[in-house]
Amino acid sequence: MNHRYLPMTEEDKKAMLSAIGVSSVAELFSDIPEQVQFKGEYNIKKVKSEPALLKELSQMAAKNADLRSNTCFLGAGVYDHYIPVIVDHVISRQEFYTAYTPYQPEISQGELQAIFEYQTMICELTGMDVANSSMYDGGTALAEAAMLSCGQTKRKKVLVSSSVHPESKEVLRTYAKGQRIEVVEIPHKNGLTDVEALKGLLDENIAAVLVQYPNFFGAVEPLKELEEVIHGAKALMVVSSNPLALGILTPPGKFGADIVVGDAQPFGIPTAFGGPHCGYFAVTSKLMRKVPGRLVGQTSDEKGQRGFVLTLQAREQHIRREKATSNICSNQALNALAASVSMTALGKKGVREMAAANIKKTEYAKQALKQKGIQVVFEGPTFNEFVVKLNKSIKEINQDLLKKQIIGGYDLGRNYPELANHMLIAVTELRTKEEIDNFVTELGDNHA
Repeated sequence: MNHRYLPMTEEDKKAMLSAIGVSSVAELFSDIPEQVQFKGEYNIKKVKSEPALLKELSQMAAKNADLRSNTCFLGAGVYDHYIPVIVDHVISRQEFYTAYTPYQPEISQGELQAIFEYQTMICELTGMDVANSSMYDGGTALAEAAMLSCGQTKRKKVLVSSSVHPESKEVLRTYAKGQRIEVVEIPHKNGLTDVEALKGLLDENIAAVLVQYPNFFGAVEPLKELEEVIHGAKALMVVSSNPLALGILTPPGKFGADIVVGDAQPFGIPTAFGGPHCGYFAVTSKLMRKVPGRLVGQTSDEKGQRGFVLTLQAREQHIRREKATSNICSNQALNALAASVSMTALGKKGVREMAAANIKKTEYAKQALKQKGIQVVFEGPTFNEFVVKLNKSIKEINQDLLKKQIIGGYDLGRNYPELANHMLIAVTELRTKEEIDNFVTELGDNHA
């Protein structure tokens, strides 16, 4: 047999053609004039058997610089973290793998409970009251938070820190354009949101201030100080946060954040080629009726048994044109499940230990690079990532590193012209001492 999956047999095909009264597939196109029908051969490869095709595709895939054959120090929003083996086993089960929106709770209790557990764990990590099941990714979650803020405050202007992920800022601007919302960027100072600049930008027209914690440079923003300034202007405080970091950092909810969003990718979702991801969205209880996407609630049936249902709204679609709170009409349930299974497998202690390992290994790499004479900029507490200044083009250095099977850090000059020749380096718990030492040696040799 050449193929693992057969959509139909020849007998099936003949039966279907007979049922509709035609003798061949070609006859189905008989209404198309003869002179416009294509009669030649397509310029494509001849069909191969499945084993031959898999071999060819495997050879092509082997040309990629994947994380199995290369050591990765590239983060910038997508991170190489430990994924418990059980994650793939659970999400591959057919009842989850192809599950759709659980509109009928009587036949969807497993899916609904999985979503409920995900929401609960996100609330515990963020220190917030309510979380939805999932969004497309961290960038769209942040943009949705800005739109919710404008709808809640009836204001049409948001401030976003320049230390927020550049791609998230682009998504925000795209959303804002359609809603005629003005987006103003707050400059950063020494890698952190410039609080004095923020004070100068705040006025009665600001709906929300968006910051990232830890920010794009890996630095830990002073949320307590920012909260006092933001709420002093009666604006909402929106925090985009790495959920793994919240295993050890004080949750944004404890600092008075109104909305906390982010990407669940660090929990159980592989790096792939930049996606798919799973955005999370958590709010205070006063905003729960404005949350985009779906919410799952816990209840009990007529026999007193625990059950789960979609709550506060019949469907997750918000297609109400200009009155819509959001136009998100789908989610990333499978990735949310992966994150749930990962967090459950790790447990509270495991998440904290994993987060602590990221901090310790990052600090080790920092000190080793300093000893090599490489400048670490933006001094202060960091998580996962930090910035170094080098003497050569980051693109050139990364090309040299790749020859040594090392995926280097992110070129900050791509988004911040003033940070040309600056590299954003990610060090996760998966990096060994030997890998870090080798990276430091190679980077030091390139830097010289």
